[in-house]
Amino acid sequence: MWERDEFGLPTFWVLQVLGWAGFYGLILLTVVLPSHNKREFWNQTICWTTVFGASWLLRPACRFMLRKSRPWLGLELQAFGLCVAAGAVSTFATEAAKSWGAGVEWADSLEDWLQSAVILFLWCTLYFGIKQWQQSVRERERLVRAESEAREARLSALRYQLNPHFLFNSLNAASTLVLQGQAGAATRMLAQIGELLRTTLDNDASAEIPLSQELAFVEHYLAIEQTRLGARLRVSTTISQETLDAAVPSMLLQPLVENAIRHGVAPLIEGGAIAIASVSRGDRLLMTIRNSGLRTKGHPLQNGVTSKGIGLANTAERLKTLYGDDQRFSIRSPEEGGCEVTIEIPFRKNVPATEGAVCAL
Repeated sequence: MWERDEFGLPTFWVLQVLGWAGFYGLILLTVVLPSHNKREFWNQTICWTTVFGASWLLRPACRFMLRKSRPWLGLELQAFGLCVAAGAVSTFATEAAKSWGAGVEWADSLEDWLQSAVILFLWCTLYFGIKQWQQSVRERERLVRAESEAREARLSALRYQLNPHFLFNSLNAASTLVLQGQAGAATRMLAQIGELLRTTLDNDASAEIPLSQELAFVEHYLAIEQTRLGARLRVSTTISQETLDAAVPSMLLQPLVENAIRHGVAPLIEGGAIAIASVSRGDRLLMTIRNSGLRTKGHPLQNGVTSKGIGLANTAERLKTLYGDDQRFSIRSPEEGGCEVTIEIPFRKNVPATEGAVCAL
């Protein structure tokens, strides 16, 4: 197999030999064979050999000009001057070889000089075109890579902003249980917090995970809140089976569930209910988190999201970073009371799940 470059093209050496061999074959077919003249064969072979050799000499000069990053017109003008000079050398060598040391008639060689210069100029233009195309591809790849890295860094920063927020609230809840004399419940909650943090670290590298894995993470969090609130917290889920392997942002639902419990259920003496649902509608994934309690008012944000608390604003920012305008994130107050958060994103499947992740909600 021929060696190929990073773009899947044969290397310069292979292209050079194949290109000039094809040109030589074209000369044989269109000039030599119709003439049936052996002398013409040798003349054309000598001419082809000298021009072929001149192209090798032009390559270092072309590479040097490209490194100077000159505009295309400047490259072409410089290449034309070099090709005129190289064509003259090539023509002189050709005529010297044809005449075997006899005097060279430059008047008869003007046509050969022009022909050689044009061929070499076309060769230089092709060389410049290939090299600049390769450079533009590299620049596009670098730009895409830089944008991807910036996007991943932003998503990671937003996610790391959530983790301390969640940890503070959970540890504060555990300390409350200790102060209330519920040591057993506090110990159980601390174990659940440790398990939840371990799951967080296991999933840290993934920007998107299957919905089943995200629901398993939410289950760990709800176990912590169930320990703290007991029968005051009631949870129901309506998860469409076909959505379990849909791709969702990692740690998308947990801060929303936390927000619903903190502001909609915990303040009420009688507690309240949390309802989590997901359904697919064509190529869209629709998820809702609803509580039956109170809604804390805040300042309006884009898409109807309030800026009260870090969870909602952070979630809106992450969705905007991941999906741009191809998403919807809104909050509304149903007529029957409570608060409902709705998320709509593209429905994509085949996201590899972290080993051991299950959904048992």
